Amino acid sequence: MHTTSSHGTRVALITGGAQGIGRGITDYLIAHNWCVAIIDIDEEAVQEMRERHDAETLLAITASVSDETAVNEAFERITQWQGRLDLLVNNAGPANPYCGPLESLSLERWHHWLDNHLTGAFLCSRAAIPLLREHQGGIIHMASTRALQSEPESEGYAASKGGLLALTHAMATSLGPDIRVNAICPGWIETGEHQKAANREAPSHSDTDRRQHPVGRVGHPDDIAALVAFLAGPEAGFITGQHFPVDGGMTRKMIYTE
Repeated sequence: MHTTSSHGTRVALITGGAQGIGRGITDYLIAHNWCVAIIDIDEEAVQEMRERHDAETLLAITASVSDETAVNEAFERITQWQGRLDLLVNNAGPANPYCGPLESLSLERWHHWLDNHLTGAFLCSRAAIPLLREHQGGIIHMASTRALQSEPESEGYAASKGGLLALTHAMATSLGPDIRVNAICPGWIETGEHQKAANREAPSHSDTDRRQHPVGRVGHPDDIAALVAFLAGPEAGFITGQHFPVDGGMTRKMIYTE
């Protein structure tokens, strides 16, 4: 995952890269001399990213990762743009985990999570493998601490994120040694300032919010991006098939009603 091109720049694809954690990862990698392609379903957010970064360092594509044809077309553009790919981050998918009572959950709503989080990761990974194998690249699936623990009425989200963890070790076994595959499980990451302008919000956290985390604060997209960069580097060359909770210790703390 660390071979560089002739111009010294590695190339990443971040799905869902125009908002939230994906936007934070995109900004972080570009600041650390990567070229980044993003695929995002929100055209308004995609256009804002085009305005934030130079066209030589960012290729921003509006598409749904659950659309097989759109994914294949996006990869054709990425190949034409840089001719290589060193890292795929499967981050796209609905952020809201709540599905309502399971007995009234429609099949269409169920697919809302599964198609975008899990099938989207499959489609993008399948398209990326030839490019990644050429340069011993890597794949990172963006799972969630909700793959490990749950709140009520989040079955679709939890199932899709749990599926990503299983997909991680299956792919790592199948694709090694050429391609390493890992997963990150973010906890509470504040993304209010990393949304498109129409949805942007300043962070506001209570003392109770902070006390839920042994580190004493809510997470920031840079906390995730820094681990992405590490897992994509030579120092992580012996790491594959693993998942990494990044949650300030929240899933390790007994929390009672206050």
